[in-house]
Amino acid sequence: MSKISSAILVLEDGYSQEGKAFGAVGTVFGEAVFSTGMTGYQETLTDPSYCGQIVVMTAPHIGNTGVNLEDRESGRMWPSGFVVRELSRIVSNWRSTGTLSQELEANAIVGIEGVDTRALTRHLRERGAMRMGIFTGAHSEDLSELIALVNESPQMAGSSFTDRVTTKQNYVISAEGEKKATCVAIDLGIKSMTPQRMSERGIEVHIVSANTTWSEIMGLTPDGVFLSNGPGDPATADSAVELVKQALRVKMPLFGICFGNQILGRALGLETYKMQFGHRGINQPVKDLTTGKVEITAHNHGFAVRAPESLEFDTEFGRARISHICLNDNVVEGIELLEQDAFSVQYHPEAAAGPHDSDYLFDRFLDKMGSHA
Repeated sequence: MSKISSAILVLEDGYSQEGKAFGAVGTVFGEAVFSTGMTGYQETLTDPSYCGQIVVMTAPHIGNTGVNLEDRESGRMWPSGFVVRELSRIVSNWRSTGTLSQELEANAIVGIEGVDTRALTRHLRERGAMRMGIFTGAHSEDLSELIALVNESPQMAGSSFTDRVTTKQNYVISAEGEKKATCVAIDLGIKSMTPQRMSERGIEVHIVSANTTWSEIMGLTPDGVFLSNGPGDPATADSAVELVKQALRVKMPLFGICFGNQILGRALGLETYKMQFGHRGINQPVKDLTTGKVEITAHNHGFAVRAPESLEFDTEFGRARISHICLNDNVVEGIELLEQDAFSVQYHPEAAAGPHDSDYLFDRFLDKMGSHA
């Protein structure tokens, strides 16, 4: 408590709020986004898709379960900053190995609490996601200077973080029990639960760097290719798009999630665009246009695939269609090719954290790889 100092957050349009610092001390910049998840803040913080962003939690009380070693989705925390209404002073969970504030400090992430996150979220919903700066410790008291610094920071549109988040060394997650298929997962910012979900189904997963060539991928003799989630603007991911095209030319079974959905969309000739404030949380309703079923899903994306005029459309790889939409705003949430085994969804079926309604998608991928094998 003795380390608590004043802090201020500033948006590029001049909006500001004062609060108290926690975690690391310093000045950080990033795209301000809000997450509506009431649980799973550790999974959020360790999701590489949040690289380059400052996360605002809409749930008012954060940190009450501390942090632990099991719930991490990667080896570190990724956001530039973290904004909460109230940081829990007490950690009350038997699995806890430390406090949220200690973990943020260890990961050099600047936090601010005592903020009216409801008002901040309403502002972002009305004006759209924008750049933010968090200033703790010694900083200028002149608000105009702070606003100028925020406006000098990089924008999310046109930014690429893939080289920052992708694995530096390829590795393998072995299949649990009988091995049924081999998958190569292109790491664009993968969460650890994703290959775990595949491993549970008897899939041996080779996680490879986003810089891996197609010939290197084929050298692993996969039965399918997986495209992970990840941060940044999909319009910058030309090399990943070319990898997908090479996979589709040989009719390799392919499954993508989140950033991977946007990459598949681009490979099929569709455009991507930046959303006003994106989808982030664990309660987003998505409709499967094939079955009519509605699933509650976990989301983390600020870009989306622009829907074609018709739900079905032609590509150089045959007919394709939009398979899922978000019921809140009709954003494209899934794409599939009709003449080969390639599909993707914009949400997170690995459910870390989140609901398990979409868990069956990993079974679908295994079936398609089994047919290919």
